[in-house]
Amino acid sequence: MSAFHLNLTIDILDIVIVSFLFYRVFLLIRGTRAAQMFIGLFLLIVVSFIARWLNMNALNWILSSLKTVWVVAFVILFQPELRRALSLLGQNRIIGFFLKVEESSTVSEIVKACHQLTQSGLGAIIVIEKDVGLRNYIETGTPVDGRVSAELLVTIFTAPSPLHDGAVIIEKNRIVAAGCILPLSQNPRLAKSLGTRHRAGLGLSEETDAVVIIASEETRTISLAVGGKLKRKLDINTLRNDLVGMIGIKAEETAPLT
Repeated sequence: MSAFHLNLTIDILDIVIVSFLFYRVFLLIRGTRAAQMFIGLFLLIVVSFIARWLNMNALNWILSSLKTVWVVAFVILFQPELRRALSLLGQNRIIGFFLKVEESSTVSEIVKACHQLTQSGLGAIIVIEKDVGLRNYIETGTPVDGRVSAELLVTIFTAPSPLHDGAVIIEKNRIVAAGCILPLSQNPRLAKSLGTRHRAGLGLSEETDAVVIIASEETRTISLAVGGKLKRKLDINTLRNDLVGMIGIKAEETAPLT
């Protein structure tokens, strides 16, 4: 292969890699506040190239300074988005597959609790920790440290329990805290009909890899928030199957709830 063809191959590979990286960044920031910041950066880069081409030294110096300020402002303003990006990069499905423990009873108890909650018209937020630690959110609630059971979950979310308005966080198959405060989603494209519970569940799923289950008090339906996306109006069997797939454990051979 000649030097020309080798250089051409490297250039094409370089373009493909950069294009892929830009595409992944676009998917990550789409619908968030960071999208507007990247549009501003793109305009700065375009104007900077024009200024350099026309030998406009003063304007080029100003634009270079603005790019430095942009980086600092981006890090300060968009810490949640950066945490989410780093957490996604840090996930390793292959290692996670070998480390996960089969605890099918946990899913069964959660599904049973959700069934009872919706039947009783009780609202709830149940968070299942995965690879990204939730210590910051656990500390906003009240320590529980109890085995996951449908009875305990329903009791927590039944008024006048002082913890019924917050979220329950499950870590390593135990309920570690209740009444936890979660960050609200900053996605401007969310439907205005979504309540605080759904926005809080989505907000946490945007920043971490946690699986968040939301039981609606008004509609008596179940929603699932994962990776900044919300699946609504799930039936009990669909919820069970989704949890099994997302948490990586085997389903128990149980009859469908009626």
